[in-house]
Amino acid sequence: MLKYWVWLSELPGLGNQARLALLRHFASPEEIYYADAEELELAEGLTKEQVQRVLQNKDLSGANRILGECQRLSQRILTIQDAGYPRRLQNIFDPPCLLYVKGRLPEVDEEVLVAVVGTRSCTPYGIRCAEKLGFGLAAGGGIVVTGLAKGVDAAAARGALRAGGTVIGVTGNGLDVYYPYESRSLYDDVAASGALLSEYPPGTEPEGRHFPVRNRIMSGLSLAALVVEAPVRSGAMITARLALDQGRDLFAVPGPIDAPASVGCIRLMQEGAGPVIDAWDLLREYEHRFPDKLRPAGPMPEMRVQTARRDMDAKPPEVTETPPELPVHSAEGLTDDQISLLAVLEPVNPIQVDDLIQASGIPARRVLSALTILEIDGLVQQHSGKFYTRTVNLAENQE
Repeated sequence: MLKYWVWLSELPGLGNQARLALLRHFASPEEIYYADAEELELAEGLTKEQVQRVLQNKDLSGANRILGECQRLSQRILTIQDAGYPRRLQNIFDPPCLLYVKGRLPEVDEEVLVAVVGTRSCTPYGIRCAEKLGFGLAAGGGIVVTGLAKGVDAAAARGALRAGGTVIGVTGNGLDVYYPYESRSLYDDVAASGALLSEYPPGTEPEGRHFPVRNRIMSGLSLAALVVEAPVRSGAMITARLALDQGRDLFAVPGPIDAPASVGCIRLMQEGAGPVIDAWDLLREYEHRFPDKLRPAGPMPEMRVQTARRDMDAKPPEVTETPPELPVHSAEGLTDDQISLLAVLEPVNPIQVDDLIQASGIPARRVLSALTILEIDGLVQQHSGKFYTRTVNLAENQE
């Protein structure tokens, strides 16, 4: 039963390798749940401490709650023992025990999936390349796998969607938690055209440690990884190394030799990654294996490129005049989150939601909730593109 799978995946203090060790020894999570200490200690690779964690955590209420959320949000659970679980992913060193899925997952093992990755802080050149290559891969019969992050990931996804292609988005948060918030419509479009995947249950906030772990799924699903723009130290380079460790092919986009965002790609090409300037440079490598599915594609229509570029290069609204002196508002009755956000916000220079999340250190969901209340109360003003300014000054504490 699924509740035992969710219970196993959420056991505290148990890493994925320990869960896999248990599944290798027992036929199902239900058997793990009802096993005694002696049976659990026979599972190779488990420590005594981990055995005790399994024995001491038998509460199924959390698992039942997650299953209820999945039903409410139209998410399904795919376990490593299900027939629909991709063999490519199953065969990596550290496959997830289960995946939360929204949308329709294609027959992964029968398709050319390409993980398109790159830096969030990409240049306009990186955006153009990612859009063009995402479009070309999809129009040429491939499927784009993306992390849906800002920058290269989002641009590649938008290019593929404009070609009418299938996109698979792999997130480091629950599928109902939009990160970045501005990607909400992109999440919905990806779920409609293909599928969203995560090993994290609904409601899980994005955390830095989730994303390197998420990257192994992106490369594990794919035949190849394509790095569009990446500094030497970046998440995209982590994905590239994971792809090589998993036996995947690696490609990179050439860039200016004096551009920091291209240094990682140049290094990868020096180490043997295939250079790509057109989607067919990559897809032709698989033409003999998928002769009826792959084909060279035409260029992406210029008007669509310009539209995509406007979407990706959103700028904060310009404020040409300094506003009049702001009214003073008492902090009494405000939550700590609201006070923190008002301290970060400025009256003149609008700040976007993502930057607020980063500057405040508050989880995305709480930031969005606090902003909604502040806007209702007239303490902040929202501008186009999800930029915010504050409309009051907080009163200083009186001793």
